[in-house]
Amino acid sequence: MIVTDEPGIYIEGSHGIRLENELLVCMGEKNEYGQFMYFEPITYIPMDLDAVNPDMMSAEEKKLLNTYHKTVYEKVSPYLNEEEKVWLKEYTKEI
Repeated sequence: MIVTDEPGIYIEGSHGIRLENELLVCMGEKNEYGQFMYFEPITYIPMDLDAVNPDMMSAEEKKLLNTYHKTVYEKVSPYLNEEEKVWLKEYTKEI
């Protein structure tokens, strides 16, 4: 199954922004507590760092974003020219 992850913020009477990513639901570990599932991204785009306030993020949330951005760069950069790679590296940098 494919689902979307759509974190966002909406300012009443003003504006809103939403980041969206599609995720594949995958079978994970099965143990005495039951069948576990996990999500695997299937769209690889950098999240807009201008929309992220690292001061409001936990260490775990920062790690998740940094890991995702590393994966984005690894998967997408082989298809880019050097100028595009420089751009992508900047927009997938660690926070």
